[in-house]
Amino acid sequence: MQIIQSLEEFTAAIENNRAVLAYFSTESCSVCHVLKPKLEQMIALEFPQIKLLYIPSDQLPEVAAQNRIFTAPTVLVFFEGKESIRKSRAFGIEQLKAEIQRPYSIAFN
Repeated sequence: MQIIQSLEEFTAAIENNRAVLAYFSTESCSVCHVLKPKLEQMIALEFPQIKLLYIPSDQLPEVAAQNRIFTAPTVLVFFEGKESIRKSRAFGIEQLKAEIQRPYSIAFN
């Protein structure tokens, strides 16, 4: 999981990768800490060609604001530079996996 340090780095990652999952979290979010390893495992096993980004929203409020992120955790999935999926707060890994499956298979098969 690549830790993003700036808005420019985030934008470049979206532009330079066919598929990106951006995980927005805060240090004080206990749910975020539990969800992070589950996301990493799901991407590694099911969607290895998706670039995984971690954005600490409390440290990079400009990246969060630019993407209209107002709560943690939030997951954004981009295909070909366009936001395809947005999940915030209460969502399940299996639900997210099911939503990623179709656009991922179109992009990489």
